[in-house]
Amino acid sequence: MPLTAPQDIAALLGRTRTIALVGISDRPDRPSYGVMKCLQDHGYRVLPVNPQIAGEHVHGEFVWGRLSDIGVPIDLVDIFRRSEAAGDAVDDAIAAGAKAVWMQLGVINEAAAARAEAAGLQVVMDRCPAIDIPRFGIAPITAE
Repeated sequence: MPLTAPQDIAALLGRTRTIALVGISDRPDRPSYGVMKCLQDHGYRVLPVNPQIAGEHVHGEFVWGRLSDIGVPIDLVDIFRRSEAAGDAVDDAIAAGAKAVWMQLGVINEAAAARAEAAGLQVVMDRCPAIDIPRFGIAPITAE
């Protein structure tokens, strides 16, 4: 079952350090652009992923074409894709060895969530970390 209890979501956000954000936009009016900045400002390392703008930079970070290109451990994959396209991102997260997937507000894909859970990943659906961080009082992430 996807995480829904506030304490479980807060625990996931509290232990997360590196987030791959799939579906980043370089347009300031897009939600993914603002959420990435919010996550960075909270102390997370955010690695943006979008094949359309691969090789560019968003908020100072190199944009990757695919999750498999990143090459560093990923704690959480934040998915800004339509529900029907989220399954591909979840499959890529499983293959990349991510520990969790987070489907943004309005993104619900039960089959993809079941695949992720079967592979040992934690799943959050239809939520936004930029909303949940202040809601649950998550302390800023500091270097370890």
